[in-house]
Amino acid sequence: QVQLVESGGGLVQAGGSLRLSCAASGRTVSSYAMGWFRQAPGKEREFVAGVTWSDIKKYADSVKGRFTISRDNAKNMVYLQMNSLKPEDTAVYFCATDTRPWGPIVVARFESWGQGTQVTVSS
Repeated sequence: QVQLVESGGGLVQAGGSLRLSCAASGRTVSSYAMGWFRQAPGKEREFVAGVTWSDIKKYADSVKGRFTISRDNAKNMVYLQMNSLKPEDTAVYFCATDTRPWGPIVVARFESWGQGTQVTVSS
């Protein structure tokens, strides 16, 4: 079973940048789609970005052009570069993995959530 640990969150002013990291252990994730999700207070968890095993990327409309997902299969890591941050990006950010290898991004299939990392954007 895979374990995921997120890091890199923090407090940043609007317009600033953060880079989140997700370290996977327990199994190699190179053949699985990986994703980032977020959950703001009082709201449901939502999809932010995903990357397939073949490096095809998908983004939520709210973050397109500002966030970039990437993966380093040699290190079993996934990253989320967040630029031009807005107060509405404030949330706990989670990393997750698909349950089936070699597939496209299917949001409903993601699981194995990490503990999350808090991102707070001040105005």
